[in-house]
Order: sequence, then structure tokens, then C-alpha cells
Amino acid sequence: MITSDILGRFRASPISGIFATVQRLRHEGRELLDLSVGEPDFDTPPHIREAGKIAIDRGETRYTPIDGGIDLKESVRRKFRVENGLDYPLAQIVAGIGAKPLLAAAVQAILSPGDEAILSTPCWPSHLGMIELARGRGVKLATGIDTGFKMTAEQLNRAVGPRTRLVILCSPANPTGAVYDEAELRALAQVLLAHPGVAILSDDLYEHILFDGRRFHTIAAVEPRLFDRTLTVNGLSKAYAMTGWRIGFAGGPPEWVDAIRQIYSQSSGGLCSISQAAAIAALDGPKEFLADRSARYQIRRDLALQGLAAAPGLRTARPEGAFYLMPECAGLIGTRRPNGETIGSSSDFACYLLEDWNVVVVPGPGFECDPYFRLSIATSEATLTRGMRLIAKACAALIEKGGEAWQSPSRISSAA
Repeated sequence: MITSDILGRFRASPISGIFATVQRLRHEGRELLDLSVGEPDFDTPPHIREAGKIAIDRGETRYTPIDGGIDLKESVRRKFRVENGLDYPLAQIVAGIGAKPLLAAAVQAILSPGDEAILSTPCWPSHLGMIELARGRGVKLATGIDTGFKMTAEQLNRAVGPRTRLVILCSPANPTGAVYDEAELRALAQVLLAHPGVAILSDDLYEHILFDGRRFHTIAAVEPRLFDRTLTVNGLSKAYAMTGWRIGFAGGPPEWVDAIRQIYSQSSGGLCSISQAAAIAALDGPKEFLADRSARYQIRRDLALQGLAAAPGLRTARPEGAFYLMPECAGLIGTRRPNGETIGSSSDFACYLLEDWNVVVVPGPGFECDPYFRLSIATSEATLTRGMRLIAKACAALIEKGGEAWQSPSRISSAA
């Protein structure tokens, strides 16, 4: 019955698959320590929730414009101008049901079959999936711990070719926590200035989650000459803990924004009116909590780094933002589990953590890299501390080739 060839061009998100597995195992009674979820464990702030309640009580429950109401766009416009130094007319702002559909529509609007889009790896799986869904080809620039998980100007310059139509930047990055500073963005911009036919998609969703006093920079503000071919995408899910409210927004060139509206007109509906009221309260209201939560994430990052430092066979970069770590497990490749199975990849290691230690992480192949795995610090300090201890014990058990250090799940105490 299903005959479309498009399904053969891309894979379902591995993160969605892991989420489903976790839900199934918990339903079956397994107690899991889940470090896979890219979702804040904080609640949506009270003043934002209250705005949604007021909208319900006022009866604001009807259809809304496909690209967001005027009041929401005004708030987005102010946010871009005040926080990012980007000044868009209202006609060049579009909102969507989360940032993800906006990103997908943006890629579909730019790419024709066979066109190329450049992105660094490890990458968010959906960035690559969106390229493939648009029948484009992802040009993957490999990065790693030694390069800070950032593409360089030299890499970008070598990668741009006659079919290049798009470059995707994500900073702070999912899954690595890498943050491009102003000088690094300026170097990339110099390459892009020499290629006027290449558009830039800047995914800024983790803008407010930064560590060690770092400042956020976005490429259209760093290099104004790229303003007219950059779509800057943001949203409220991560920093504002509004994942369920589904609000994303973007500003960019009029023809690109109009194309997104055209795609939306046949593939989406208007944003939830109640969510829009909450989004306006978020964008226009107090923001002190953003710095407080970023500081909490930094504490958690440091806890995770300290714990992973005790894990033999792992190597970890120091994330500069977002709420993920991307450890490398090359030192464990070739070791054997107590059951005799060989660890041949990060997928094998993640399977070992889940089956023998009840710890959930996301293996690297889903992010186009190996042997890395992603873990999230968007959880309590107590959960993180226990998780890092379990991972360290699991690594030690492999290094000792299944010796006395290994414990079966029934012997893992809550004090681990």
C-alpha cells in the first residue's frame, strides 16, 4: 500500500524511537535512569501559564492566522531587535507550531532535488532528515572533541560546490553543546560572502542556555551583509520550558518567509491561540529566570563532567551551552561485556548501558557520528550524580573484561 519512494530517502528520528522504547520498558515495570531526553525538567514559569489560562477564560479558542497573530509577531519582532540586533518588518516574521516544522518548511522552500545543504556532524538528526525529505543531499562536515565540535572556515570553503544551496548552523548545538563565538562566525561568514547563491539557516533554539560567561551571537547580526539570505529560527521550548506549548518563530528574507507561508497553507494549521497568548507573555515578560536556569544547567554540566572523568575509556568535551554532553567511547571499543558480547560501536555501548545498568543514552550513529553517544543533563542533580556513577561502573566493568567489578541489574543499589 505504501509506495512513495520518499520513505527510502531518510530514517525516522532515532530519538523518537528511543523515547518509545523507554515508555514501553517503563510500562513493563523497568526502572530506568533516563539520560536521553532533550526536554527541560523545569516547569513553564507561572506568569506564562497564567497568560494561557486567561486566554481560555476569555474564549480565545478560535482559528488563528497560519503564520501567527499580529500581537505574537510584534513580540517576536521586539525580541529579535532587542536581544539579537536583528530588525525585521512584520511581513518578514513567521511563527509555527514549534521550531521543527518551521525548519522543515524552510529547507523545503530552498532545496530542489539534488541540491546540497552543508551541516556539521555530529548533528541533530532532523536537520539531516529535513534535507533528505526535500530530496536534497546533506554534505556532512565531520567534527569531534579535538575541534570543539565546530566546523571551520577551511572545511566550509572546501565543501561549497556548484550544487550548494544551504548551510545549516546550530549554536548552541544539539547534540554537542558547541557554541560559535563571534570570531568563529565571522570566519564562516567570510566564506559565505564569496558564495552569494548560498542561503543560511541559523537554528538558535538554545540561545539562552550558555555557560562560563559566554555570550550568544547569531550570524546575521555578526555579518549584516548576510542578513538578506539568512533565516534565523528560534522558539520557546528549551529555555522557557515550553515544549508542550509548541511555539517557534523565524525572521528572514521576504521571499523565503513567503515560501514558508505557502508551504504551511497546505501542510499545517494556525498556531494554538492559547499557546500564542502564553508566548507573548514569555517574550514580553520578566526574564531573570533564564539566567537562573542556565546557571543550574552549568552546575549539572560540571557534575556530569566530574562523573565522566572517573569513567575509564571515555573522553568528553566541555560543552559551552545547551544541555547535552557528547562523550567519546573509543577507549571501550573491542572490550567485552560479561555475557561475552563485544562492544564494537557506541550503539553496542548504549545497548549495554540499557540492558545491564538500566541507563538510557542516545548512541552516536543517530547523530551521524561514532563512537560517541549523547546524554542529557536536563534532569535533577541527584539523577545525574547516580547516572554518572553507574556509567563509570559500567565502563570499569568493560575495562576489567567482566571481572569482579560487574554487577547484574538486581545488584545495582539506589545509592550507586
